[in-house]
This record gives sequence, C-alpha cells and structure tokens, in this order.
Amino acid sequence: MKSFTLLFIFVISINANSQISDFKNISLVKADNIATLNEGENLYNLPLLTHKLTIKLMTDVEKFRAIYTWICNNIKGDFTMHTKVRKQRKKLKKDSTTYLKWNKNYNKKMFKSLLKHQKTMCTGYAYLVKEMAKIANIECEIIDGYGKNISSNVDTLEMANHSWNAVRLNNKWYLCDATWSSGYIDEKGKFINDYNDGYFLTDPILFSKKHFPLKKKWLLTEKITSKNFTSAPLLYGEAYKYKIIPKNPTTMDFIATQNEEINFSFKTLKDIKSSKVALIFFNGNEEKNYKIYDLKKDKSNISFTNKFNKKGFYNVHLKLNNEIVITYNVKVIKP
Repeated sequence: MKSFTLLFIFVISINANSQISDFKNISLVKADNIATLNEGENLYNLPLLTHKLTIKLMTDVEKFRAIYTWICNNIKGDFTMHTKVRKQRKKLKKDSTTYLKWNKNYNKKMFKSLLKHQKTMCTGYAYLVKEMAKIANIECEIIDGYGKNISSNVDTLEMANHSWNAVRLNNKWYLCDATWSSGYIDEKGKFINDYNDGYFLTDPILFSKKHFPLKKKWLLTEKITSKNFTSAPLLYGEAYKYKIIPKNPTTMDFIATQNEEINFSFKTLKDIKSSKVALIFFNGNEEKNYKIYDLKKDKSNISFTNKFNKKGFYNVHLKLNNEIVITYNVKVIKP
C-alpha cells in the first residue's frame, strides 16, 4: 500500500465516541440506492459524478455515505500494484528517503490507473474519498499509518503500509476505510468485491485494532498505544461486520500452562447469540471445535472458558455465525 505524508494545517476537535451509532436516526438506504443507480459511472468528470450521488440527499452523512458506497463498489483493488509497492517497501525498509522518493513517482502511475481502469490500492481509495467529499463540501482527510491484516500482520512500526480517511460530520471526526470495505484479494490474486459496512464510521476502539496512524490524534481515543496495537489479536473483516472488540486475551501471542483455565471475552456492538460462538482449530484442512464452558452473555459482553491439557503451540480462532473473526497463538507449557 503506501507511505504518503500530509501536512495538516487546521485546528481539530476530537471526540472519542464518534461512530455510526451517532446517526441511528438517519436512514442511509436512499444514499445506498443512489450509489447503486450510478453503478458503472467513470471518473473522468468527478464533479458531475459527485453531483449525481449527492444532489437529492439532505444531510452530510447521507452525501458522504453515497460517495463512500459508490467508491467501495465501483473501484477495484489492484493486486499487482499492491505487490510491487510491498516488495519495494521491504527492499528499502532501511532507506525511507529513497522509498518515499520512489513512492512519489509511482503514485503518478497509480492515479493514471485509477482514472483509466478504476483499479487502485489504498492510496487511491483514500484520495478518491477525500476529493469527492471535498467537492460535496464535506471536510475529509487522508490518514497514513499501519494496517494489520492476514497478509501484513504488523509486529513493529517501521514503515507505514496503509491509508484510510477521517471525515468531519456535525463538527465531529469519524474514521472509515474504503479499501477494506470494498472487498479482498483471493488466493489467486483476483480482487473480489465484497462490501463490508463495518469499516464505515467505525467505533474508534474497534477501528484501532487494525489501524494505527502516524499522527496519534487520529486514533480518536487515548486508550491505544503502539505496543497495544502491535501485540493485539489478529482481527478479520468479519470482526468489523459483527462489530467485535476483543477484551481477553489482550494479545495475539500468549503463554498458558497445561489445564490452566483461560477466559476468552469480547464486546459486541451488535446482537450476537451466544449459541453461535465457537473456538476452533485446524488439523490439516479439517476444522475441529474445542470444548468451551461457562459461556455467558451479559448485555454486550460475551465470555467463555477453555483449557489446553497438552503442552505445545496452538493456533486457535474465535468463530461467530460460522465465520472466523479473531486469531490467537497459544504456547502451552508445563505448570
């Protein structure tokens, strides 16, 4: 993805409670429908496209939603471009000046591809969100930093690898990630459009589990440190779909003793049935369930207990509604 530094010259006011629930009384259905009606439009006249998406909408959140939804469903991720940037970042990780110079030149190719083929990487997604929001008179900024996913599980903060956006609505800042909302690259390198609404105006605590900005003010919360971020459990897109915030264990890698009772707990901002909770592992290609007990649900919190009776290394996954949401690595030792 990329490292691209912006100079912010405005005064900001940050509210840690900024999230989609602030707009629960505003329907976004009309905005989504307008985005669908304009599917297939090109980017050669951005003001005209923005006008089509926003002219019939009354509020800024609806206008921004139409822009965001359209981008996520009409712009494709470019695996070749992403791979080239990732390799160059790895090659020049000890020479950030040279990398930034190379990246600046490569961005010109990226913008041409975005315009002509409507394919890009995170830089292009974030740029397009900002530019279209600006045309709609909505304040929006590109945020650069570190993103964690299955192919880039950041364990040290060396060189920024991702970009997303902050948008100002009703005098408050909100976070969103159009790149990861749009879909994913499959094992064959093909982009699969699979819109994930969980990255739109996300709860800042949940957002910070996979995003750490170069400028910490864009965390919108004081509770997250770089150490918390790098050591945190690995969350998948499904965790954002179900709005899952892990509480315990607090790290992806941890040590336990044989037959030690381990409490797993998480907060969910959506209603999840406790019967749909499972802890699994893979034996080859075969999926198996661990026996869990003391399964409890208290309002928005769900917890259960598990223990490992043999020493060794365990790669375990929290599963909700038959979808994996969180991964942990457990080293089990003798008491």
